[in-house]
Amino acid sequence: MKISLVFFFSVLASSDAFATLTPRAGSANSRLFSTTEEKKDTHAAPAEEGKKAGTDAPPVNLGWDTHKPVDEAPSTLVRDSDGGPDGNFPMRSKFEKMIRDAQISITKAIQEIDGEAKFQEDCWTRENGGGGMSRVLTGGKVFEKAGVNLSVVYGSMPQEALQAATERGVDRAKGMAPGERVPFFACGLSSVMHPKNPFCPTMHFNYRYFETDGGVWWFGGGTDITPSYVNEEDMKHFHGTYKEVCDRHDPNYYNEFKAWADRYFLIKHRGETRGLGGIFFDDQNDRDPEKLFEFAKDAVNSVVDAYGPIIEKHKDDEFTQKQKEWQLMRRGRYVEFNLVYDRGTVFGLKTGGRIESILMSLPETARWEYDHNPEEGSPEADFIDACKNPREWV
Repeated sequence: MKISLVFFFSVLASSDAFATLTPRAGSANSRLFSTTEEKKDTHAAPAEEGKKAGTDAPPVNLGWDTHKPVDEAPSTLVRDSDGGPDGNFPMRSKFEKMIRDAQISITKAIQEIDGEAKFQEDCWTRENGGGGMSRVLTGGKVFEKAGVNLSVVYGSMPQEALQAATERGVDRAKGMAPGERVPFFACGLSSVMHPKNPFCPTMHFNYRYFETDGGVWWFGGGTDITPSYVNEEDMKHFHGTYKEVCDRHDPNYYNEFKAWADRYFLIKHRGETRGLGGIFFDDQNDRDPEKLFEFAKDAVNSVVDAYGPIIEKHKDDEFTQKQKEWQLMRRGRYVEFNLVYDRGTVFGLKTGGRIESILMSLPETARWEYDHNPEEGSPEADFIDACKNPREWV
């Protein structure tokens, strides 16, 4: 039983979920580019202490319609005159430039691997500051859908949204009166790539820098892989690449962040992980920000090295209809995680983010079968075991 995602989202709409739309080709804010271009609690006690957002602060919800399409993004989306909290302007600017460069280099490499389709870019800005650039490739020879999104956001958010943005959100709102919104700045690059071949894994990464009012800042991110079948050689390569990255910065990083990824990407209602992990970290502000910046830079610039060779190796592998159906079922699990648990999705929806960009991570096709259980001893059963019992690959 193959279920259309459009139908799936229509059903979920009655439960406050959201439907995704395919970007309109040829719209005023869309273009093909050359890869050479460089709840208010009524029972709560009245707030007597804590910092209150000013009357001129941006709204709690930035608004679904506050994104202004532009033909081309400005040279920078980080401007000292924009709203948001006082903070480390040089780091904001430096992080944006780094992820802009990474967006260009990664989309260039993926476009070359696909060999047929090109990325479409949509740019937008917001009146109160910030904006973003989404690059999406669809209908390719190798990739069904691949997207790399950059966003810079200034605003204020409910404390519940802050909790969605970090594992220790309560610490990030210290000094705020109950119910008051938290001024913030966020800058990040996120990506999901869904290949066509069942033996080519889906890959996701996200690297971000946050600041909130009062000089609080932190880095977060990671890269993870979601195959449909276990290939130990591929997993040794992927995890080995990121262990080398981690070891260059801290010998404890890989073991810590690999375990963090296994915990974070757990689909709790299934009792299994979304895929076969990678690295994941959040709330990183325990050392000089320059050192954390260099780690994030190294990690995002290792995406192609970790992922590209696996796709090149398997993009022409033969597969059966049964194997394709299994891949679509695993994509169904991917959708479940992203709509129910993913921190970035929840944060984007709570702060009025751009829907097209938030839901870019979802595959175009997926499948749900009633009470499906893989045959004992099959490759599919082995994959489920790896998701229920995370393995060490390096």
